[in-house]
Amino acid sequence: MDPHLLRTYVTVARLASFSEAARELGYTQSAVSQHIAALEQDLGAPLLTRRPVAPTAAGERLLEHAGPLLLRLDAARADVTRMAAAPAPGLTLATTPTALGPGVLGALPAAGVTLRVLTRDEIPAAVATGTADLGLVDGVAAPSDPLRLPDVAPLTTHGVAEEPVSVLLPTGHPLAGRTGLRLGDLADARWLDAPDAALPLAQLRAVGGGAFRPALRYEGTDLRTLTALAAAGHGLTLLPRSTAAGVPGTVAVPLTAPRVVHRTELVHGGALTGTAAEVVRQLVDRA
Repeated sequence: MDPHLLRTYVTVARLASFSEAARELGYTQSAVSQHIAALEQDLGAPLLTRRPVAPTAAGERLLEHAGPLLLRLDAARADVTRMAAAPAPGLTLATTPTALGPGVLGALPAAGVTLRVLTRDEIPAAVATGTADLGLVDGVAAPSDPLRLPDVAPLTTHGVAEEPVSVLLPTGHPLAGRTGLRLGDLADARWLDAPDAALPLAQLRAVGGGAFRPALRYEGTDLRTLTALAAAGHGLTLLPRSTAAGVPGTVAVPLTAPRVVHRTELVHGGALTGTAAEVVRQLVDRA
């Protein structure tokens, strides 16, 4: 299967238009049509309906494979290029907002760093394809247990930090005076669904065994917005202890059961040099 044809197909399916795909890819519309026809002939199945432009059942199945396949190809290119190229100045670090704990921040150099806040699923891909030198991902886990990361490429991970987690409640909440909370007792509470800012509700369901239905969904990465929503009573959220402490209008109550921690892992590709290698060394030594 020719990856050039596959990229053309993915673009047409995403834009639902041959002409728009041609414009984005820099091809003629005729070339795009030829790419799709060649791919359909190779696979022996129609992949797109033409009016309207939409994936067929076979096309939908191909799309499920296409993302990981193309990502692997981009990762392989980036990995080989990285080995052959001289180290670039500076450092690009992809991170979630809650992965930047005090220990991590202290290991960063004073200058030359670009921080790129991404979603948890985007970070391994950014490192694999070379758009970030290093990545920091985080989540809820049992103590010393590794996180489950997307298998996008051969990447190296290091556990660099673990800390307790707290439930963030508004000061007037009936449970605000507790010294500790069990996650199972909060399954029916009002929760904020903020997958890219807080610790995701899907992880709470996995460790707590409850529904954890959201009262409000926040599709952003700004922690101040998230904590303001919690302070205003729009829902509870689970955060690392260092992030939850001292937020105006809220109380951070430690989670006592189940026994889980906020875990941060460093992700990188092959052999590292320069600033990236030094940051990795410092973070691993601090852990």
